[in-house]
Parts: sequence; structure tokens; C-alpha cells
Amino acid sequence: MRMRSLVSGLCTTALLGAMLSAAVAQDRPIAPPSAPAQAALAPDVTYGRFIAMIRGHLLTGDHLVAARRWDAAARHFGFPREEVYGVIRADLRAYQTPAFEGDLRTLVRVAKARSPRALAQARRNVDKALAAADANLKARVPDWPRYVTTVAVQVLKVAPDEYEDAVVKGRIVRPIGYQTARGFILQADRMIETVGPDLPGSRSAALAEVRAGLAQLKNAFAAVIPPGPAVMDPAAMTALVARIEAAAAPLM
Repeated sequence: MRMRSLVSGLCTTALLGAMLSAAVAQDRPIAPPSAPAQAALAPDVTYGRFIAMIRGHLLTGDHLVAARRWDAAARHFGFPREEVYGVIRADLRAYQTPAFEGDLRTLVRVAKARSPRALAQARRNVDKALAAADANLKARVPDWPRYVTTVAVQVLKVAPDEYEDAVVKGRIVRPIGYQTARGFILQADRMIETVGPDLPGSRSAALAEVRAGLAQLKNAFAAVIPPGPAVMDPAAMTALVARIEAAAAPLM
């Protein structure tokens, strides 16, 4: 999984800290934050995005298990702990999310052991922790449908980087990148459909446009086992995701 979009926020924080230290040392005012820093996501959106990304990885793992690709499933089940959990660890208490790193470890272990019953229990344990995070976020945000739509778009925006990493000269040569992008697309779609009925009726045209764009993406990523040739060019995917984001603006 490519981590550019995740690391960028951490790097911005470090950069601002360095600017502050330098300003104090030289007894001069701090320069105003750059545009990227001003555009940083709100903490609730950032946390929600990480929770949604975990769900995207788990969804991919579930589909690979259904396809009897247990080894590939174990890799995707491992990504939430390897690439996300450490980033949110310090925030778990603030968002009243039970620690679930042990459950993630168990998930990978039972997937490697190809144990459907143990896998189902491990998934339930992880889902219980994620549901607690959802409950806390729902109590925090003033407009849940708009919040979920905002988070869904942010998750969707991670997918093009993953897909770009998977495609070389028009062929999918790195299935894991394709599958990660697919998981984020499907998770974003699920989120939109969950709150779609609760979004303002006056925004129905915007919702229809978002759904149409997602349908195009889902068609290009229909199978969890990727085809050889890329159904969609990475640049075309990036452009489509940008159009979906623009269409979703009235819903966020």
C-alpha cells in the first residue's frame, strides 16, 4: 500500500513544529501556514478515513477468502495493523475505540491457517471495535450524512495512487495495488449508499452524479482477481475520482 496521502499530514505537522522552533530561536514571527497545511483534514474526518480504510482492507480480504485466495487475503488482513493502526493508536482512547491490534494479529493468523470459523470470530471482534469508533464519531459530528459522505470521498481519493502503483504499460502487474484500490472504492460506495437516503432531497442530482461515477469505477474493478490488461487507465481513474469529488461537494 502506498502511504503518501497518509504521511503527508504527519510531515506537515512536523514541518510546522520545526518552523515554530526556528521562529522562537530567532525571535521572529512565524510565517503563515502553506496552502496544503490550511487544507488539512479535520481530526474527526482524518480518524474516520483511517477507520474506513481499515474496512476497505478487510472487505478485500473477505472477497479473497470467498475466492479461496487465502494467502492473498492474509496479506490484506495484515495491512490495517501494519500501515494504519500505528497511526491511530494514540487516538483510540479519545474516540472511545477499544484496542484491537491483537484481534488484527489473530485475523492474519487464522487466515494463514485457512480456518473459516476462527476467521469469522476474529472479524466480529474487529468489527465490534470499529463500530465503537463509529458510535463515538456519530455523537461528535453535527450532520452524520454529510460527514460520512466527506469521509467516503477522502477514502476514494486514496485509491488512484494504489491503482497507479499496480499498472505498468497498460497491464496490472501488481495485483495487491489493484485490490487495495478496489477495496477503497467499494468501501466508499457502501458509505455513500448507507447515508444516501438521508441526504437532502434538493441534492438528488448531485447524489445521482456521484453514484454514476462510482458505478463506472465498480465496473472497472468488478473482479477481486484482476484481469491482465487494465480496464481503466490510471490517469482516467484519477480524473474520474476528481469528478466524483466535485459532484459530491454539495453533499459534504
